[in-house]
Amino acid sequence: MEIIDIFRKVGPVIWPLLLFSVLALSVILERLWFWFRILNQEKETVNRILEAARNDWEIARDIARQATDQPIGRFLYAPLSQPISNPELFRLALESTAETELAQMRRGEKVLELVIAVSPLLGLFGTVWGLIGSLESIKIGDLGTEATAGVTTGIGEALYSTALGMGIAIVSLIFYRFFQALLVNQVKIFRKAGNDLEILYLQSPPDLSKSQSNLAQPEVIVRDSTGGKFLPPRKRTQNKFSEPPEISDSDKSDSEN
Repeated sequence: MEIIDIFRKVGPVIWPLLLFSVLALSVILERLWFWFRILNQEKETVNRILEAARNDWEIARDIARQATDQPIGRFLYAPLSQPISNPELFRLALESTAETELAQMRRGEKVLELVIAVSPLLGLFGTVWGLIGSLESIKIGDLGTEATAGVTTGIGEALYSTALGMGIAIVSLIFYRFFQALLVNQVKIFRKAGNDLEILYLQSPPDLSKSQSNLAQPEVIVRDSTGGKFLPPRKRTQNKFSEPPEISDSDKSDSEN
């Protein structure tokens, strides 16, 4: 059976069904690529950051900053990027970043929910529309004759729209549940990684403000004409004995005597 024949049998509802199928397919492909990139590098990124945090917090921060193209990297870099060492601020940065990243992981869910809910109804509407057209062609005098043979054929063709709508909804529902399971797993991974990083923080709080202040204020180097390198110039203080004290007139007379 050719595709054109199927389109003709489904009726006018084929166009919204095609639109929903394209939307669902685009979301499914985009989400599959998104989750593939996350699951392929996530475990290695977490292990590297936590291992570095046990030895040097600055190295852990640099590794997390390089992994900010991943949700778990942005999640672990958020508390490490804070210049103030504060347990409450550390936890708040983890929680707020986790909410933002998990919300991004839910992108496309509303589209799939719309396709799952509307596609079967559109298919059923197409079937009812086809049945109405088939039953209107029946005449009372034609009952029991060969003239009613086309009615059964019309009813069978009208069911194509229901089958197509249900098929689109079933495929969308399968991937929707699959993405939901991946999201639940990500919640567990985020919670465990955040707790491990916070435990390391409480055991040995880092002093990231000093390193960031050094980055903000670069060292000033003074060179002479020969290219020699000197230390940064110190601020010169005023010497109160740099000038000779002023002699009064009474002191002058005493000295002459």
